[in-house]
Amino acid sequence: MSDIARMAGVNVSTVSRALSGSTLTNEETRARIIEIATALNYTVNIAGQSLRSGQTRTVGVVIPIDPISQDHISDPFFLTLLGGIADALTDRGYDMLVSRIDVEDLDATGHLFDTGRTDGIILIGQWRHHDRLNQIAVRGIPLIVWGAQLPFQKYATVGTDNALGGELATGHLLDLGARRIAFLGDTELPEYRLRYDGYMTAHAKRGLLVDPSLTRAVPFVPDAIQKDVESMLAQKIVFDGLFATSDVAAMTAISTLLRAGVRVPDDVLVAGYDDIGPAAYTHPSLTTVRQPMREAGQRLVDCLMTQLEGKAANSVVLPTELVIRESTRR
Repeated sequence: MSDIARMAGVNVSTVSRALSGSTLTNEETRARIIEIATALNYTVNIAGQSLRSGQTRTVGVVIPIDPISQDHISDPFFLTLLGGIADALTDRGYDMLVSRIDVEDLDATGHLFDTGRTDGIILIGQWRHHDRLNQIAVRGIPLIVWGAQLPFQKYATVGTDNALGGELATGHLLDLGARRIAFLGDTELPEYRLRYDGYMTAHAKRGLLVDPSLTRAVPFVPDAIQKDVESMLAQKIVFDGLFATSDVAAMTAISTLLRAGVRVPDDVLVAGYDDIGPAAYTHPSLTTVRQPMREAGQRLVDCLMTQLEGKAANSVVLPTELVIRESTRR
């Protein structure tokens, strides 16, 4: 840096400001400094810069893993959301550190911040540990969570209106004439529980009761979903509609039904949730509730940056939209 300063005829502090993009250096001087730095193949020492500023310019993105279900990071939902987060962080000059932790050890989320590796945390999913997340937030760790707004929440969340989404999907199936709609999803998870509430609301608004045997509290695991649908068929449980709380679950259900000779949508109408990329190209293409995942990534980063500026971040509820495709078209 001192070499660049000597060649440019300025002091070292001017070089430092110019290379960091400061507006305190005029355009002509900054352009000359950058030209000299480029010719010398000079690069800023990020580690040293972080040490001086006390910031890592890195955000930890934590994806909890259930040791039972072993959700995989290659799932299209995770990949789309991660892509949105990565784009938003890049625009702000931040790096992303992706980490997987055991869902029963959410306290490890705070370690990324405590050890100085990240400036803040984006957590994908609440699971069943609302109280633990409150404890992390109370410690003052910059934290934003992808999930549902819950009572007595001390941390900020970004998510969609899950109850409305569940109601839209179920109402669509009911309006098409379905009267025995199976629900697939783990209702112990906050987002899925709200989607179930929407499922029940859609029935209640039409004065319809739900057969308890149609509520299938199945974990988010393709093998488990396949076995559960096969079990319903083997037990001769009658259903003419199916609402799955994720697109992966819905597509697994469709393939299971088709292998069993059950036609979709002729015999069973099927709707999913998320609108991941493959939903439009599977056969039949999937009716689903769209979550705006690119916007979600942007809003997660926006909320975290608000906290890094020392301000309180408000939770955000993004709009949901029903996308109608072949799985509900007769």
